[in-house]
Amino acid sequence: MPIATPQPQDMLPLTPAVFHILLALADGEKHGYSIMQEVADITDGAVRMGPGTLYGSIKRMLDMGLIEETDERPDPELDDERRRYYRLTPFGRRVAQAEADRLAALLNVATSKRLMGRATG
Repeated sequence: MPIATPQPQDMLPLTPAVFHILLALADGEKHGYSIMQEVADITDGAVRMGPGTLYGSIKRMLDMGLIEETDERPDPELDDERRRYYRLTPFGRRVAQAEADRLAALLNVATSKRLMGRATG
């Protein structure tokens, strides 16, 4: 019996850590510390990912085929050769899109039930 190829929906729901990492990598490859900084930035500091969470999640994401390690390096004069860089795979991008769609549908329900707060300014 052939092994079924996983579909993006098979991976859902994602853990918050995995989704934040996918979001951080959506606009290009980054090294671990840069991913942690990006997550803090995109959440206005509400989520601060520690190294254990980050690298544990990265290992699982590599195994699942959501991300891959890259050999491409920025200018060696500006980079630490010990850094590992990661980027989304095409499958990882589709999984991130599926999770974003899933969350958007939930937000639509919350809005229709008047559970969404109104922005004040």
